[in-house]
Amino acid sequence: MIPRLPILWLLCALLATPSSWAQSIKPTETPDLLARRSERGPVTARITLKPATPRIGDSLTLRLEVTAAAGVELLMPEFGQSLDRFAIRDFVPRETIDEAGHTLATQRYLLSAPRSGPQYIPPLAIEFIDRRTGMHPAPEDEDAYEILTERLNFEVRSVLPEEAADDPLDPPLGELAPLGTPGAANPWYWLLMILPIALATAIGVRWWLIGQTRARRASAHELARTRLDALKARPGPEGAVAIDAFFVELSDLVRHYLEDRFGLHAPEYTTEEFLDVAAASPDLSAVHQGFLQAFLRHADQVKFARHLPDADYIEEVLDAADHFLEQTQ
Repeated sequence: MIPRLPILWLLCALLATPSSWAQSIKPTETPDLLARRSERGPVTARITLKPATPRIGDSLTLRLEVTAAAGVELLMPEFGQSLDRFAIRDFVPRETIDEAGHTLATQRYLLSAPRSGPQYIPPLAIEFIDRRTGMHPAPEDEDAYEILTERLNFEVRSVLPEEAADDPLDPPLGELAPLGTPGAANPWYWLLMILPIALATAIGVRWWLIGQTRARRASAHELARTRLDALKARPGPEGAVAIDAFFVELSDLVRHYLEDRFGLHAPEYTTEEFLDVAAASPDLSAVHQGFLQAFLRHADQVKFARHLPDADYIEEVLDAADHFLEQTQ
C-alpha cells in the first residue's frame, strides 16, 4: 500500500496558488565572486558581489539580475535601497524583454566600503504583479508579491599585507642622552626670558588667524554669490545632458562654499560622509542640514539615477540655494 502522507503532500503542491509560493535560495560562489539566487513562482533573482574578499579601497561591483515570465510585471528596488552604509560611485539600471515576452531587469552598483572588517549587503526587495491569465495578480489584501535576496556577508581586508604580521618590529634605539644645562646657572632665568616672548607670539598668531578666517569667509560668500547669480542668469537647462551638467556645477558650488566658509572639506567626501560631518558642525543649524541633505541626495539622483527634474523644481532648487547663502552670510 502506498503511504498516504506523501500523496497528500503532492496534492497540496499541485493545487497551490501563487500566494503560497515559497522563496527558495541557492548559493553559488566562486573564489572571486559572491553570489546568491532566489526564486518565487515565475520570478528568479540573482545577486552577485565582486570581488568576494576585497581590500579596503577596492571598488565593489554589486549586480542584481531579475528574470520574470511573460505577463509578469516587475517592480525593481529603488535607487540606493538598503545601501546607506556604502558610498555609491555609480549606478546603471537596465530592462529588456525578449521575443517570448520574458523580462530581464538588472541594476549594477559601484560601491566603496567605509572601513575594513566584517561587512554585508542587506536583503533587497523585488516586487512583482502576476498578470498571466488565471493567476492571482497579488496576494489577498496586498498590492504585489515580494521576493527578497539573501544577505551577502563578506570581509573587507586591511591594506596591511598578511605576511607583515610575522615580521618583528625593529628594536628601540636606546635611551637618549640628557639635555645639556643652559649657560646660565639657574634654569628659571631662561624660562622667565622665553615665556613672555612665546606668549606674545601666540597672541599675535591667534589674531592673525582670526583675521585670515574672517577674510576667507567673506570671500567665500562673494565667490559663491557670483557663481550662483551666473547660474540663475542662464536659460533653464533642457535635456538629460544639460540638466546633469547644471546639477554638477550647482553641487560643486555648494560644496566649495561649505569648505571655504565653514572649514568642511566637502569636495573630498561622498554625500553620506559629508552629511555625517555636517551634522557635527556647530555652525550649521538643523534647517541648514535639512537643506543640504535634500539638495545633495537629489543631485545624486540626477547624476547617478538619471532622474530628470522639471523646470519648476530646478527653479525651487536655485531659490533654496540662494536662501541658504543669505542665511549663512
